[in-house]
Amino acid sequence: MPDPAAPSPGPAERCTRALLSPWSRLGLLVVLLSAAVAVVLACRPERLLTEGWPERMSGGPAVVLFAAAYGLCTAAFVPRPVLNVAAGALFGGPAGTAAAVVGTVLGSAVSFGLGRLLGQEALRPLLRGRWLTAADRQLSLHGFRSMLVLRLLPGVPFAAANYCASVSRMGWLPFLLATTAGSIPTTAAYVVAGSHAAAPTSPAFLAAMAFLAVTGVAAAAVAWRRRPAKGAVAP
Repeated sequence: MPDPAAPSPGPAERCTRALLSPWSRLGLLVVLLSAAVAVVLACRPERLLTEGWPERMSGGPAVVLFAAAYGLCTAAFVPRPVLNVAAGALFGGPAGTAAAVVGTVLGSAVSFGLGRLLGQEALRPLLRGRWLTAADRQLSLHGFRSMLVLRLLPGVPFAAANYCASVSRMGWLPFLLATTAGSIPTTAAYVVAGSHAAAPTSPAFLAAMAFLAVTGVAAAAVAWRRRPAKGAVAP
């Protein structure tokens, strides 16, 4: 029980508490993401596919800068396939894959950190209903395996998976490890496809597309097998 003799908080303290409350932090997250999306729409990163990289940037610095921009763009909901294809078209297979993987992990860490810091406390009480509680339980108890499957599924929105995982109790280490391991195969395939986009009938391009299709089907099959039985609760 509060101490009746304790002085009531002053205006400054009440204001600080309000600003640091879970819902205020969630509102800040929404504002930040909205601003980031607006900046991305204004900058139009898809122009990299048509206009290429600025001529004054080349070599290692260009790869590093691209990886950093890649991470920030994915946190702002830019589709990774577009960025992966751009990485292949701009830097070729090996360098493009390295830049895309680093950018993937960076963007995952930014999204997960923002969601964990600003959104988790406000959103966790809203996880009600069978599907939401089952998904939260799966991510919290089997974080590495669940996130690995999500990363291997080509159709799962990358940023959405990051922010959803941040609301669960999944740890940082399994999240980042699963993101790295699960993203490498599909990222490399998209980058190779981008590096050979000018020759869509080439063996490398066709092999990359076939790999993406096979990986997607395999990941979907694993997810289907691991689904809880009807009426059962996820372990």
